[in-house]
Parts: sequence; structure tokens; C-alpha cells
Amino acid sequence: MTDDNAMPSVGLLDTCTVIGFSEIDRGGLPTISTVCTITMAELQAGPHAARGDAEEEVRRRRRLTWAQAAFPDPLPFDHHAAEIYGSVSLLHLAAGRKPRTFLADLMIASIAIANGLPLYTRNPEDFEPLRSLLDVREV
Repeated sequence: MTDDNAMPSVGLLDTCTVIGFSEIDRGGLPTISTVCTITMAELQAGPHAARGDAEEEVRRRRRLTWAQAAFPDPLPFDHHAAEIYGSVSLLHLAAGRKPRTFLADLMIASIAIANGLPLYTRNPEDFEPLRSLLDVREV
């Protein structure tokens, strides 16, 4: 974890941060931003969820193409992240939340924790039960 006033040099972007990247003040982001394979999977699914709305499907496909070029080496959900996932699930259960509802968020959080990175998100409340393990940065 880092001091709240210090700007980390590397940070993991949550999917919502990647989706809204063009609207985010870059001054609030770390020097080096990375994403994970879970975010890339969510972005892959995005265009399919927009079927029937051609303009939205095109927008999501363009965002996916941009993200693939901007973040060619996403961090994986590996063995270490899988071990951490058990703890973050427990913290969500203890907070009265259903981990399945937050499956992707908890996997992304597990990757951030496993790599010792702060998580940059537009939805910090989704990660509130994890604050004892995860440095959450709102953008």
C-alpha cells in the first residue's frame, strides 16, 4: 500500500477506468498504467452485449481495439491471485455482499493485491470491503 498523498509509479486500472479513459484526468493516474486479463475479457464481451445497437457495438469494438494496443501485456489471473481471491471473497461475504455478483471486480482486486499495485477505479464503493488489503484510488 502507498501513502494516500503519494502517486505510485505503477497502478492497475479497473475495467470502468479503461472504459471511461478518455474522460479521466490523467493527473490522477500513475506514471505507468496497466490492466489485467480480466479487464481484457470484459472488454471482449462488451461488443456482444451491445447487439441490436450498432453504434454502441462499434464504440465498444473501437475501445477494445484501443485497449489491446495500449495494454499489450495484461497481468494474468495467476496462482497467487487465485489464492488471494479466497480472502477477498471472504471479506465481501463478511460485508454482506455476494461474491458472485462482484466476480470480475474481485478477480481484478486479487490481481492488484498479488502484484502489490493500487487499483484505479471509477467505482470505489465496489471495493470498500477490501480496503484492509487493497489500495483503492478513485479517478
